[in-house]
Amino acid sequence: MSPINITTSAAANRAATAAAALGSVSGATAFKVDSPYVRYADGAIESDYMYDTTIVSRDAETGQLKAKPTKVHYQFQTKTSVGRVGLMLVGWGGNNGSTVTAAILANKQGISWETRKGTQEPNYFGSVMMASTVKLGVDENLRDVYVPFNEVVPMAHPNDVVIGGWDINSMNIGEAMRRAQVLPVDLQRRVYDELKVLKPLPSVYYPDFIAANQEERADNVLRGTKQEHLEQLRRDIREFKQTNGLDRVIVMWTANTERYVDIIAGVNDTADNLLQAIADGHAEVSPSTLFAVASILEGAPFVNGSPQNTLVPGAIELAERERSFVGGDDFKSGQTKIKSVLAEFLVNAGIKPLAITSYNHLGNNDGRNLSAPAQFRSKEISKSSVVDDMVGSNNLLYKKGEHPDHTIVIKYVPSVGDSKRALDEYVSEIFMGGLNTISIYNTCEDSLLASPLIIDLFMMTELMTRVTYRVKSDADAVEPQWQPFHSVLSILSYMLKAPVVAPNTPVVNALAKQRMAMENIMRAFVGLPPNNEMLLEHKAFH
Repeated sequence: MSPINITTSAAANRAATAAAALGSVSGATAFKVDSPYVRYADGAIESDYMYDTTIVSRDAETGQLKAKPTKVHYQFQTKTSVGRVGLMLVGWGGNNGSTVTAAILANKQGISWETRKGTQEPNYFGSVMMASTVKLGVDENLRDVYVPFNEVVPMAHPNDVVIGGWDINSMNIGEAMRRAQVLPVDLQRRVYDELKVLKPLPSVYYPDFIAANQEERADNVLRGTKQEHLEQLRRDIREFKQTNGLDRVIVMWTANTERYVDIIAGVNDTADNLLQAIADGHAEVSPSTLFAVASILEGAPFVNGSPQNTLVPGAIELAERERSFVGGDDFKSGQTKIKSVLAEFLVNAGIKPLAITSYNHLGNNDGRNLSAPAQFRSKEISKSSVVDDMVGSNNLLYKKGEHPDHTIVIKYVPSVGDSKRALDEYVSEIFMGGLNTISIYNTCEDSLLASPLIIDLFMMTELMTRVTYRVKSDADAVEPQWQPFHSVLSILSYMLKAPVVAPNTPVVNALAKQRMAMENIMRAFVGLPPNNEMLLEHKAFH
């Protein structure tokens, strides 16, 4: 399980050219903040930040709402040295794993390829971090100034990542890329030789958790007990880190969708119970939860890119106890991403969605696995909750307990391969009882949409390992200690269908809100106020 290495002089020349073209390396930032509240110390950026929020209460006698603006004084410390970072993918030989590995190699070495339309250069399109910008401010002429999202604070660059991982199938990554049939043939030819030497580590295979049709792939599996599997996964993470001279490792599940596990008191409800259940070999400990526990115990952040409930209460409690990071669930790539935009638009426009019907069919191995009822149920759950917070925000449209009809259908059609078809119909009530129907037909290149999410999740997760904070108060007798963010990384929500959040925390699914949160939290790390679109400089006389 070697890193992606550049070994030839020609490859080195391509890499230098690519780096110059991209104009970005790990840790690069586009600006420096000129403020007494921001300090560029040795190896860190420290900022003082006043977090403005509004506390709402209701008068007990009159019932009138009372809004009270409040301020909380945060200090953030962001280490600027990214170091050498690794990404271990569970399901490395699948469509997503092989595609993202080949794409990063092509970008790193500046490998172009021929298409019917001419020469295609590699890029990171589809990655919000690598291919989008954020508004920094306005210039002296009050014109907006934008900078790359990944240059607001020092971040890892995907070209610098060391990739490895596990798979239940022994096929090398070059052959896995060919099997996936995602990337153009000419690109496959150009990266194959370097990918064929990359081989996944044996993985965990419990047949009860994925579809029976996956058994024929399972020729690279760990033997022994669940406790032995846990110890081996921990060794794999340690050895990968040591062998490749890494400062940090992030583990990400991009393998098959599992069935939901039952949450059982005494089994997976607490950290200690979960560890004991693993030792006892309990049937309701899934492979993905085992990977999560191994990562947590090794201090390696873990992100679940599939819809099953990997992060059971015991896993979250363990992450909190170990001060390790976890995130999930389910890559938000196509149909659900559009739904989180359109539903928010409709509800915020005062239009009432009555029925949302979503149908899609696909022919890759993900679709094959989802053809089994238990695995489909996991996907159905993760997709169905995406409009809940938007509906709950508008009690003028929806009475308490009222919710639009929401139906989800997924079918396996082998001939379409990775080119998933998604059809959505939104029926909404409009003015004076009228009806409006919106129909969308979306051809989603499944793995080409999911792979950039792996990159974004990796970059944001890695950043959060270098950020600490403390809350200041005039009443402090002793200087508060720096501490990491909460173990559950809800800041990753933009990239995930069913965001896992800390206990007793609201779930936000609206895409614009998720991006705004990510952007403004990163601005806070460098002492900048949150972006808004008031544009008072253009709306008032000056």
